[in-house]
Amino acid sequence: MTDTISAISTAIGEAGIGIVRMSGKDSIEIANKIFKDEKIEKLKDGENRKLIYGHIVDPEKDEIIDEVLIVYMKGPYTYTREDMVEIYCHGGVIPVRRILELTLKYGARLADRGEFTKRAFLNGRLDLSQAEAVIDMINAKTDKSYDVSLNQLEGSLSKEIREMRDILLNMIAHIEVSIDFPDEDIEEVTYEQLEEDAKRVYKKIDNLLSTADRGRILRDGLNTVILGKPNVGKSSLLNAILRENRAIVTDVPGTTRDIIEEYVNIDGIPLKIVDTAGIRDTEDLVEKIGVDRAKEMVDKADLIIAVFDMSEDLSKEDKKIIDIIQNKKSIILLNKTDLPVKLNEKQIRKILPDKKIINTSIVKGIGLDELINSIKDMFYSGEMDIKNEVVITNVRHKNQLLKAKNNIEDGLEAIKLNMPLDCIEVDIRNCWKNLGEISGDTVTEDILDKIFSEFCIGK
Repeated sequence: MTDTISAISTAIGEAGIGIVRMSGKDSIEIANKIFKDEKIEKLKDGENRKLIYGHIVDPEKDEIIDEVLIVYMKGPYTYTREDMVEIYCHGGVIPVRRILELTLKYGARLADRGEFTKRAFLNGRLDLSQAEAVIDMINAKTDKSYDVSLNQLEGSLSKEIREMRDILLNMIAHIEVSIDFPDEDIEEVTYEQLEEDAKRVYKKIDNLLSTADRGRILRDGLNTVILGKPNVGKSSLLNAILRENRAIVTDVPGTTRDIIEEYVNIDGIPLKIVDTAGIRDTEDLVEKIGVDRAKEMVDKADLIIAVFDMSEDLSKEDKKIIDIIQNKKSIILLNKTDLPVKLNEKQIRKILPDKKIINTSIVKGIGLDELINSIKDMFYSGEMDIKNEVVITNVRHKNQLLKAKNNIEDGLEAIKLNMPLDCIEVDIRNCWKNLGEISGDTVTEDILDKIFSEFCIGK
């Protein structure tokens, strides 16, 4: 925390602008060594938080590196609450790399992954759930997932956690007073009041957990696997949903030999769609590996789109696919309705009576709108007020809420049994602690390291 850190904060590659940022007590001093401007001698002679035009120069060679805009910001009114400098140079690999090297040469060290945001957390500008929202905003795949992350960054989840922890802390305080000062003229806590407060916390936790499944889909995408025997139209379906020729389509069975993954935005739902190798017995080693991978992807899928060829009778490969999807959330596509029909909907309905069945002709675009609407109805029934509703999108948060829910359930059971107050306090305190790990109030160093290791270096 005493080091001055530096990193490139924009993506590496061709671009109009690149940004190198520094944070720490020596950031302005380092910038003064490499920044030159005819009008001001030192950055501090300019205005705080105002862009200044000039050049980055290698002092040893007296060589201009780039024409830049630079801004210095005095702590604590910065992202990290430390002194910060940001250098806006020309985009591209070379300019940002050479400027970064100069900052490192004159006293900064390369920032670790997420270290700017970690300092913002450790210096009290953000709590841990807000810090995690930063990386979620960067990784957001749709407007809705971005809005959820922005809402969390603004402190919506933090507020809910803080309210619950305040209730629990008040319960703990009353319990301890009743235990430590039984003879004092202080109103003792009643089991009825404890039960009422515990139920309030339980309801709040349960409400948050009820959003977790939708939240995970918004954050990570709906993991959707297209399954079928060779040459039924799986790759054509992928291309139709993406509206581009992403997968190779031929009349030759076994063209798709590996997994193809793409994201598509369906009214705010990020659909992670996976095209798999056709399910069949094969002697081709490469194709066999693809088939095995397809079966592995099925186990991880939120949804399976099983494609059958209506122009052919049910084959043994089709029957294998039916066995695979029996207990899976799935939609059945009966494809090639534009050809003479041999397999009809009634045959499939007898075998899979509870599945959604759609007749399609992927090459003619028939049935695709119904498929999209079915996916939305299956996973996204009811509108969420994204900007006002607190949605749990983070698996770590969900796990901590589940632990806290178990704690408060144990506490309620102990209260109903009129168990000693010190026994009840253990459950209440554990609930308070587990909720604190979401906001970072009771988090350990190894958890912090793991969370911030998922960030990019410049953030």
